Amino acid sequence: MKSKLIPIIGDIGEDNLGIGSEIAANISGEIDVVISCAGRTTFDDRYDLALNVNAFGPGRLLSFAKDCKKLKLFLHISTAYVTGKKEGTVLETPLCIGKNITSDLNIEHELKLASEAVRKLHGSGEIKKLKELGIQRAQHYGWENTYTFTKAMGETLIQTMREDVPIVIIRPSIIESSYKEPFPGWLQGIRMTDPMILAYGKGQISGFWGDSQSFLDIIPVDMVVNATIAAMAKHGCGNSDLKVYNVTSSSHAHPLRAGEYMDLCYQHLCDFPLTVIDLTRWKFHSSLDGFTSSVFDIIAKQERGTKNEGGEAEESHTTLSFKGKRILDYFVSLARTYEPYTFFQARFDDTNTRSLIQEMSIEEIEMFEFDIKSIDWKHYIVNVHLPGLKRESLKERSN
Repeated sequence: MKSKLIPIIGDIGEDNLGIGSEIAANISGEIDVVISCAGRTTFDDRYDLALNVNAFGPGRLLSFAKDCKKLKLFLHISTAYVTGKKEGTVLETPLCIGKNITSDLNIEHELKLASEAVRKLHGSGEIKKLKELGIQRAQHYGWENTYTFTKAMGETLIQTMREDVPIVIIRPSIIESSYKEPFPGWLQGIRMTDPMILAYGKGQISGFWGDSQSFLDIIPVDMVVNATIAAMAKHGCGNSDLKVYNVTSSSHAHPLRAGEYMDLCYQHLCDFPLTVIDLTRWKFHSSLDGFTSSVFDIIAKQERGTKNEGGEAEESHTTLSFKGKRILDYFVSLARTYEPYTFFQARFDDTNTRSLIQEMSIEEIEMFEFDIKSIDWKHYIVNVHLPGLKRESLKERSN
C-alpha cells in the first residue's frame, strides 16, 4: 500500500491549492477520482477562515479537478446538518440557492463582509468578534453555527460550478469511533459527545442542557469510509449526475436517543469509573439557567472541599475562584454550542444510502460494512466506543 501512496503538501485555502505547476501537471494526468474532505470543523470558527476553507475550498479543488484528463468523479465530504435548522425528515437532495436555500444569500457578499471585518478589527478582541460574526450570519440565514453554514455554501458552489463533472456528496452525521476497522473503538481526538462524557465521568458535570428524547444521530467512522468507497465504486464510471448520500443512523426503526445513550454511559462509568466519585444518573436540563446553576454548585462544592483540606475556613458558595469561573464559562459555552444537537428532533432520510447497499454483493457488504441495521447500540457504546474514548483520553493526557 505504501508504494501506491504519494503524499503531497497542499492548501485548499489558496487558489492554486498550494501546489507547484509541475506537480499539478503530473497529478492532473494521472488521477481518476478527487475526494474533497479537508475542512475546518470548529462550530464557532472565525468567519473569514471558515469561509475561505469550507465555502471556497471545495470550489478551488473542483476547478483543479476539471483539469484532470482522466477524471471520473468528484466526491465531497459534507455534513448531514448542512441543511440548517429542520424538523421532520431531511432528504438527500442537493443544496441550491433559490430552491432549498434562500435567494437572499450571496456568498461573494459574505466573503466581502468577512474581509471588511478583518480589515477593521485589530487587537486582542479580533478573533472573538470574527467568531461572533460567523454565528450571527449563520443564524440570520437559518443555520445553527458557522461550520454548517459555510459547509452549506461549499455545497452550493460545487452545484454552481460543476457543469458536467460527476459529483457525489457524502453527508455523515456525528462521526464517532470505529465499529470494527482498523480496530473497534479507534478514534483520533476528543469528538462531539466525548467532552461531555469525560466531564461527567470525572464529576465535573452531572448532566447537560438538552432533551432526553432528542435523536442522537451518531455513525462510526469506518462506516462513513466504507460508504464513501462504495459510492466511488458505483459512480466512478463518469456519468455526469449529482448524488447525495446521508450516512446517518436516525432513520433506523429504533433510532438512538440522547437519554438511552447517557443511560448506557452511566452504567458503563459505574462499572468502570474514570475516577473515584459517587456518580449520579445523568440529568437533562430543560433550561440553560438550570444547567449553569448545577455546574456552579459542583464547582463551588469542589472549591470549598479543597479549601477545607487546607485548613481554611469555609467560604460562601456564591462566588467562584478565577479558575472556577473559567471552568463554568467553558461548560456554558459548550452547552450553547451543542444546543442545536441536544434538542435535535429531525431524522435523516437515507434512501440513497440503503439503495447503495442493495446493489452490493454479499461479499462486498461484509467487506465494506455500513448498514446501520447491523449496529447493536448497547454493544457499540458500552464495549466499543467508551473504551476507545478512554484510550484516546489517556493518550492526549500523556501527550
